[in-house]
Amino acid sequence: MDIDDPLVYLNGEFTPLSQARVPVLDRGFIFGDGVYDVVPLYGRRMFRPAQHLARLARSLRETGIPNPHDEATWLELIGRVSAALPASDQLVYIQVTRGVARRGHAFPAHVTPTVFIMANPLVPPSREMREQGVACVSIEDQRWLRCDIKATSLLGNVLAAQHAASHGVTEAVQFRDGWLTEGSSTNIWVVADGVLMTPPRDNLILEGIRYGLLEELCGAIGITFQSRRIAREDVTGADELLMSSASKEVLAITTLDGQRIGNGVPGPIYHALFDAYQQAKRAP
Repeated sequence: MDIDDPLVYLNGEFTPLSQARVPVLDRGFIFGDGVYDVVPLYGRRMFRPAQHLARLARSLRETGIPNPHDEATWLELIGRVSAALPASDQLVYIQVTRGVARRGHAFPAHVTPTVFIMANPLVPPSREMREQGVACVSIEDQRWLRCDIKATSLLGNVLAAQHAASHGVTEAVQFRDGWLTEGSSTNIWVVADGVLMTPPRDNLILEGIRYGLLEELCGAIGITFQSRRIAREDVTGADELLMSSASKEVLAITTLDGQRIGNGVPGPIYHALFDAYQQAKRAP
């Protein structure tokens, strides 16, 4: 298998990525009318697959798109696509759109969802990023009000990510009316007085799989965890600031808008959670 042209799954067929084609009237292309999820693999083992597939099912349910497969079939398809990629650590991308239909905003009748799965090597943050932390910039959250759905219509996230890229930093930390929400593609965590805090599970954030994982890890290693609204001043005045995602795992934010966070270096809560995360992802 050509690593630059990996095997993908599209609507019942396994084919090289370069040969995969979707009709222009697919509603994912026309409207961004679809959902997705990303499952990491470590040592070719799926990490928390049940949680990822449950989130995918929830996104499908919330958007009224029929779930085309049961869990066993999803796992089989993911396994076949990932097996064709040489990399041991991977990110498997799953996308389901409402399907192909004549253009019209309301749901069309009798359409079959489009299903696409591909795998890419998982490239973790560099050693320098882990040891020194990263810089971020803040931005007003201008996305829609159903951020809890992992939808393919990601223009707001794209613009936030580009805002960060234009400033030469790793991520954009978003605020809505003065309250922390999340990054363009990450959950954001605030540490104060040894307590790990993050915004509540509601429609204003996408509950990353690492949200539940970090809550579990905090319980296991004795860190107090709080889910609550967090004001901008609590973020800028934090002892530590962290981000998490499938690709970034857990990463320390050491400057925001050019201002140092805490001591300006990754702190003890970050190091404890990073170590616990590494153990969790390799556990049998």
